[in-house]
Amino acid sequence: MDFPSIFIYLAPIVAVWAGFAFVRFTKPTDTGRIKLLLAFSGAFLLALTFFELLPEVYEGHDPKTIALYILGGILLQIFLEFFSKGAEHGHMHIDLKENRFPLLLFLSLSVHALVEGVPIHGNNSILYGIIIHKVPIAIVLSIFLLNSKMKLGTILLFMAAFSLMTPLGSFVSAQSEWMESHGHLLTSLAIGVFFHISTIILFESAQGHAFNLRKLLVIILGIGIAYFV
Repeated sequence: MDFPSIFIYLAPIVAVWAGFAFVRFTKPTDTGRIKLLLAFSGAFLLALTFFELLPEVYEGHDPKTIALYILGGILLQIFLEFFSKGAEHGHMHIDLKENRFPLLLFLSLSVHALVEGVPIHGNNSILYGIIIHKVPIAIVLSIFLLNSKMKLGTILLFMAAFSLMTPLGSFVSAQSEWMESHGHLLTSLAIGVFFHISTIILFESAQGHAFNLRKLLVIILGIGIAYFV
């Protein structure tokens, strides 16, 4: 299915604000359901990466170079998490100041979101994965920010700027002539990021990193839906 360009750019923004609005107006307390949603999003994104992105980047390109960029994406995400403290996969360990914009958190999340937007151009299926990934992450991030000492105006500025990063990555990818010949390298980098994020989500979304039946069923459901997308 081919999406109109406006939908590709708007959908990730709507996903972020949907997660924020859900937290703002419902004030959820059941973290178990949020963890299940995270597990589903991790499994769905990981499966789409295997089904859609991996075959695409390896076709007609040097396998070792592709592998190096995928590993580079994994290392990039590990580096970013020194500053975000795991916000990309719903794990927050940051003490925010009342009137100070969390610049390091914003920059690390922004780089992650920009890389996320690259493979959306020319690959519509991965857009589903990004949207489903964005909603639970936005929920966890919003819970953390709204429970912090930050003022609401600063939080809204943070969420607004963050919501624009993935569409910006997609826009640059679509408009850049360099991407026509080297886009597979940045897509490989994004694959590494997706690998790291999704596997961490799967292992962290249950108490004590233990698998339970509900989580296993949710993971199987995520993989199954991704297969038919």
